[in-house]
Amino acid sequence: MAEWMAKERGEQGMPAPWRFYERMDRLRLRQGEWLDALGWGPRETPSRVLLRGPCLTLKGYPAAAADGPVVLLVPAPIKRAYIWDLAPGASVVQACLERGLRPYVVQWEMPGEDAGLADYADRFLRECIEAIAADCGTRRAVVAGHSLGGILAAIFAALNPELVAGLVLLGAPLHFSPSAEQGALGPVVERAGGVRELATRLPPRVPGSLMTTAGFVASPMAFGRERWTDWWRSLLSLEAIKTHMQVERWTLDELPLAGRLVEDIVEQLYGADAFMAGTLSCGGRTAAASRVTAPLLAVAQPRCPVVPPAAVLPFVAAAASREKRMLWYEGDVGVAIQHVGLLVGHNAHARLWPEIVDWIYAVWPGKLG
Repeated sequence: MAEWMAKERGEQGMPAPWRFYERMDRLRLRQGEWLDALGWGPRETPSRVLLRGPCLTLKGYPAAAADGPVVLLVPAPIKRAYIWDLAPGASVVQACLERGLRPYVVQWEMPGEDAGLADYADRFLRECIEAIAADCGTRRAVVAGHSLGGILAAIFAALNPELVAGLVLLGAPLHFSPSAEQGALGPVVERAGGVRELATRLPPRVPGSLMTTAGFVASPMAFGRERWTDWWRSLLSLEAIKTHMQVERWTLDELPLAGRLVEDIVEQLYGADAFMAGTLSCGGRTAAASRVTAPLLAVAQPRCPVVPPAAVLPFVAAAASREKRMLWYEGDVGVAIQHVGLLVGHNAHARLWPEIVDWIYAVWPGKLG
């Protein structure tokens, strides 16, 4: 085994397991191109680029209203941002535009090797707010984040309360524990050798396929069996099977994560639950859940094994926001993975997003300049 590992190391000294997952990333991207050729690719809303940086692109939309609430949509940096704008009828971007909001989407790009939590949860998002201010004159935004993107949005709100007019968290875990009670990934980290050992074994860029594998190991039900069940149930509806296949195509668009970002998440969040404890170190500043003061709306799924209510409710209780609201998403047919259903599902767009948009209008303070 040692001789094989030595033979398979690359020029940068990367062990064979990481090289295997890098190859998997390339293979999955090729599979995604095949699905594009079959007509299962995304149908995104025409956009314009406001900011192009080393790790992100910020997109705006020409059809946006002139004076509606500004919403910054923050995806998880593990896959492509178009899950927020998958296709007509399954698009948060279009739901915002139809109701007169001004959406902007953070599209994460190839990460820098030294980019950590302080960059993703503070510096990069502040750069986005500055670009939005230059574009429309409004220096605050409602920041909405999904999954890991919700973690970044919440930390940003704690560090920059003056820039956040409202905080919307969609399936975002904020309370962490090695037990399965706060989510399925905690036990996986423990089984991988513990927090500190796992963090020190990471490459400069962690292949997206490895993170996908970790998700499957953490919850084979959510990322395996439920996908097949959803496929069979979707066969009864052309629209449902179309969305299912478009989500499956999206899952193949792997994006590596900066090793330093993963290390920060593993050590500070999964290892120490530092954000909830009020000890999260972020670029020389301390972030705490109790320092979130913006109006807060959290959306969770009652039976989600990936982000269960126990990973969300303690944060909602700890936040210092005067305005707090909790919404529950019961799931959909035709979304492949229920964890992303609240972005693309029929029920989500028929029932959930009208409530979210109404809430955004209710908390929006207007153009503050």
